[in-house]
Parts: sequence; structure tokens; C-alpha cells
Amino acid sequence: MELAVCDIQSTSAMSDESVHSRIQEIKQEMGDKLLILGHHYQRDSIVAHADLLGDSFLLAKMASESKAKNIVFCGVHFMAESADILTSDSQIVSLPNLRAGCSMADMANLEQVMDCWDELIDELGLIDPADRDDPTAPAETGESCLIPVTYMNSSAELKAFVGDHGGAVCTSSNAKGVLEWAFERAGENGKVLFFPDQHLGRNTGLSMKISEDEMAVWNPDTEADWKGLESSRIILWHGYCSVHRRFTTLQISELREKIPDALVVVHPECPRQVAEAADAVGSTEYIRRYVEDAPSGSYIGVGTEINMVKRLNAAYPDKTVECLDPMVCPCSTMYMIHPSYLLDVLERIKVGEAANQIIVPSETASSAHVALMRMLAITS
Repeated sequence: MELAVCDIQSTSAMSDESVHSRIQEIKQEMGDKLLILGHHYQRDSIVAHADLLGDSFLLAKMASESKAKNIVFCGVHFMAESADILTSDSQIVSLPNLRAGCSMADMANLEQVMDCWDELIDELGLIDPADRDDPTAPAETGESCLIPVTYMNSSAELKAFVGDHGGAVCTSSNAKGVLEWAFERAGENGKVLFFPDQHLGRNTGLSMKISEDEMAVWNPDTEADWKGLESSRIILWHGYCSVHRRFTTLQISELREKIPDALVVVHPECPRQVAEAADAVGSTEYIRRYVEDAPSGSYIGVGTEINMVKRLNAAYPDKTVECLDPMVCPCSTMYMIHPSYLLDVLERIKVGEAANQIIVPSETASSAHVALMRMLAITS
């Protein structure tokens, strides 16, 4: 991964009001040459400048359709990578703070996944789709394939691996559709390797009537349970989101004890028990619509990142929206995108610099593009 780096200078000494005003000035000057994308988990002072706001799937789709020369992604590293992969070579994708990564994405690296893949193919006698004439064709009678599916919250290298081995990327809003597609290609006794978030994979599998006994966990740091792996349909990587892992069934029961008719909606990155105890489970876009569609006067407990929850509460004053976690649960890496960093990047872009540019190497980008486009085709 190549990174064109810029450093914060005078913008950090400016007042919040001055930073806000200057960002707006630059946006107006650059017009349609500039597109600022913002994820739902960003702070309000960043969302105020976003041209488009959404979850990772919606933002990836927006990036692929944009004609803007400069796309500034107010999110985390893997999101900006995906935007670079989906845009043309003439477009520049920038990330305001290059330290804004994702701990979940870091829980699975290419070497670990390749080792896992080779062991599963050899020990379970499965077919690697890369060895078939058409890697994405539905399995024929008697064929048992291993199909890789990676969550959007993963590196470009892992997306490329998935592209090379007949798999697809998914997001929390389309994981079910992508898994259905993958099972068609796995065959009757085939399997899906889902990484890096075990909770999204498990909750999606359960929603498809796949039992827990048919889902095994692969932990690269422990001995493999080959008996469990052999009887599984989905092999889940041992990864998780540190924010969504904080939500508990106790928080839900305490809310319902306090407000008996409270509604509860959580993100599918939450543990299984939490998802099962909630009234609804879905992506950040789903959660936004759930709150929007709830009757006036509703009291809604939400299991996701605090910036989004606070914004929903402010946006719908006829409802009460609160975070299930009383200790608050910000995504620390999303919070690294500060208005001063955004302004610094915009100032440099304005004078022709490729500030904080995210550049995915062409070979990696080519294979990752295949996996991302499969996702977009599956869910179109």
C-alpha cells in the first residue's frame, strides 16, 4: 500500500468556527471536482461537511458512481481503499488521517488467511474455485467447494484474495444475499469461509436457518477443531468489533425493565445473544430507517456507535433514542477524523497536491475490484 502523506500544520491552531468556514469556502470553490463522503460513525462536525452520508455499502456504491476528481473519505482506512479500488485512475481518494484504521480489519491478515485456506482445502478435501474453469459458476453435482467471503471491514489484500478465489465482499446490509450466492457456488457439501467478523457471519447464518452446530470458528492462534470444521457449513474467522462487543443482554433487560415498551435495534456485529434479544438487527442504514419509521413517542435503545445514536436522537425529537451502553461506545479510529485534518487535506488538494492519497497497488486493486463488483452485482 502506497501512501502520499501530508502533515497537519496551521489548521490545528484555528478556531472551530474558522475551520468550519474555511472548509465551506474550499468546497464552494472546488464545486463538483470535490466529493466528501462521511460514514454514520463520524462526529457531527465532520458530518456537517459531508456531501453524502451512509454505511460502508452505500458509500462504496457512491464512490463507484462518482465523477469527482478528488474524493475525501471521512471514515477509516479500509473504506478509503475500497473507494480507490472502485474509482478510475484519474480520481484521487484521500483519507484525512492516515492513522484511522480498524482493529477488526487487523484481526485477519493475508498470510493468516492463506494458511487457513490451504489447511481447509487439504484437510477437508474441498475444491478451490480458482482451480475451476469458471470460479464463480454454481457447483456441479458432486462438487464441494470452499467459497471465501470477506466483510468490507478488511484490507485490500484480503479483498484481492477473495477475488482470486471465486468469492465476494459483503457488508452488514447485504451479507445474507452474498452468503446465499456463496452457498450456490459451494455445492451440497461445500463450505463458506467468512472473515474477519465472526458475529456478523454467525448472526447472518442464524437468520438463514443455519444452526450454530453448522458454524465453526477458526482461530489462527489455537489448534483447529477438525471434527467441528468438517460438519460446518460456515467457517467463521475469530474476529470482532471492539465497540459492538460491548453490548450485552443485561443492558437490554435493564432498558426494558425501565421502559417496558422500549424498542431495541442493534448492529449485526453484536454477539448472538444480543442480536437475539433485540427487536431488530441491521446495518447502520437499517438502524437509521428503523428509527425514522418508528411511531412518534417511541423509546428506542440502539446498539451501535455513540455518534450515530446521538445524531438520531437529535434528528427525531418526537422520539427518545439512547445508546444501550451507559458507558458510551465511540469508535476510537473513526474519531481520529477531526475537522482540522479534513481542512489540512482540502487546503493541499486545492493547490494541486495529492494529500493523504490512498493508492492500492494495481495488481491488488484489480483482484479486489473483481470481488467488490461481484458484491455490487449480487445486491443490485
